[in-house]
Amino acid sequence: MKKLFLLSLAVSLSWTAFSQQTFNGLDMNLGNLSRLSDAKTRSISPENITGEPGKGGMATLDQGNAKNAARDLGQGWKVNPYIHIEAGKTVTLAEITGSGAIQHIWMTPTGNWRYSILRFYWDDETTPSVEVPVGDFFGMGWGEYAQMNSLAVTVNPGSAFNCYWSMPFRKKCKITMENINTERMTLYYQVDYTLTQVPEDAAYFHAQFRRNNPVKGAEFTMIDGIKGKGQYVGTYVAWGVNNNGWWGEGEIKFFMDGDNKFPTICGTGTEDYFCGSYNFDNKGKYQEFSTPYAGLHQVIRPDGLYKSQQRFGLYRWHIMDPVRFEKELKITIQDLGWRSGGRYLPQQSDISSVVFWYQREPHAPFPKLQAKDELEVN
Repeated sequence: MKKLFLLSLAVSLSWTAFSQQTFNGLDMNLGNLSRLSDAKTRSISPENITGEPGKGGMATLDQGNAKNAARDLGQGWKVNPYIHIEAGKTVTLAEITGSGAIQHIWMTPTGNWRYSILRFYWDDETTPSVEVPVGDFFGMGWGEYAQMNSLAVTVNPGSAFNCYWSMPFRKKCKITMENINTERMTLYYQVDYTLTQVPEDAAYFHAQFRRNNPVKGAEFTMIDGIKGKGQYVGTYVAWGVNNNGWWGEGEIKFFMDGDNKFPTICGTGTEDYFCGSYNFDNKGKYQEFSTPYAGLHQVIRPDGLYKSQQRFGLYRWHIMDPVRFEKELKITIQDLGWRSGGRYLPQQSDISSVVFWYQREPHAPFPKLQAKDELEVN
């Protein structure tokens, strides 16, 4: 009885100590919304490019891009809600000093979404941890709007891109966008973040883009060469089909921590990995769906004229089941359909992907981003 009492007391004291730990304002959810913290909420937009307290909406008519619309009202009345990025130029969207985390990003870019390149730099690194065309980063790799309703990314009418990935940093953060197009683009955006203490075990957010058009050898490498300790958290794929019939018979494979010819994780089919089944077929038609963790949110069907190919947008977030690796990670997916006699058909699809993961720095260098013509959706 005495042992049971002492055990109960120890558990009670441990729970009390845990519940009284200082809350840092990160990892927000419905269960901790009532908890107060010393975290500082900040936001960067064209109306407050530094995020400093009391510095929003200060643009004067001679400074603002919307000065003509605001000419009757003046300072404080939506004078500079957007920026222009000239052709061939790179603009710094946000530069933050201190310790904290990005908690939400909203933007609505004009122009060609494959030609606007997002890059994120954490702390003192000189090469980006994120380098992705903006459309693909937000699940719109085909350059067309499709509603997307997930926990990590939402895309709302008319082209409202929202990201909720948590992105911690310890010294500073820098976000840039490069316009590789030949025409000027316009960008409305907002970066919401908090300044606070970051746990020692918090890793850094990474995202990388790749494309094969067409895929060679019926196998597409989504990522290779990740080095270090981390966890894989998400996949977005823009899949363009160049043949008739069902196209998603291929398996996804996760090679990690010394795997050679055979992987540790091997899926059973493309639609299975994206949490669907049986070709996403509902009464003879592809059925779009968008859920918190997975979706086939975009189906582009031939229109009888210039849209001659079927194209698909798919995502799978490993929020509840991250793929943890200790030293290294490589991910491939097979490009398989069907041919006569019930045989697999090695395809040559047009596949683009963005992969998302967290890891300790430093990260291995990214492959050079493809040139404009190789990025083009055609």
